[in-house]
Amino acid sequence: MTALVFDFGGPVLLTPFELRAVGERSMALPPGTLTWTGPFDPAADDDWRAFQSGAINEREYWALHCQEFHELTGEPAEMPAFMAHLYSGAEDELIRPGARSLILDAKAAGLPVGALTNDLTAFHDQAWIDRMSVIREFDVLIDGRRDGVMKPDPAAYRLVAERLGVAPEDCVFVDDQPGNLAGAEAVGMVPVHLDPVDPESGFAEARRLLGLS
Repeated sequence: MTALVFDFGGPVLLTPFELRAVGERSMALPPGTLTWTGPFDPAADDDWRAFQSGAINEREYWALHCQEFHELTGEPAEMPAFMAHLYSGAEDELIRPGARSLILDAKAAGLPVGALTNDLTAFHDQAWIDRMSVIREFDVLIDGRRDGVMKPDPAAYRLVAERLGVAPEDCVFVDDQPGNLAGAEAVGMVPVHLDPVDPESGFAEARRLLGLS
């Protein structure tokens, strides 16, 4: 393997589920108001199970909770405004240390590192994006909303590989969603599941595949 490709939200950036308490404080809501639990307690989150089953997609899942945000706060039901409350902390509080370490070690070993995300500019405003220095550590960033191609469309994976100057078969691809991992595997990438409940196992597997152990 000669290249590393990350999904951004989940593998690199903490999930909103891990930041519910931050969001509640920022929105001046009582603790425990935000009850969506996603992968941390699927049995308690009907919408998450609907997303995982394919009944709704990820954007539709978060649109439901963006509407809830509007109803709770009276603020516009706009995704960047919703996410701004959850991701209001300093960068070091939002980025997984294991991801940053893996990015830096891969680059130090001469491996190109890319990010392939569907929703960076749909979920976060430009001011927030600009303050995330980790984004500038990627050699290539493909954002589905901006680049017009989204996972699991095979063209998305081929585009990031092309811009990295490698074949898809040379890429280790790290994502937290099974559907996106299946899409990567279909074009020849080696998929690594980054489970937000146990992220270090995913980072360790990516290191092993890249010879960075």
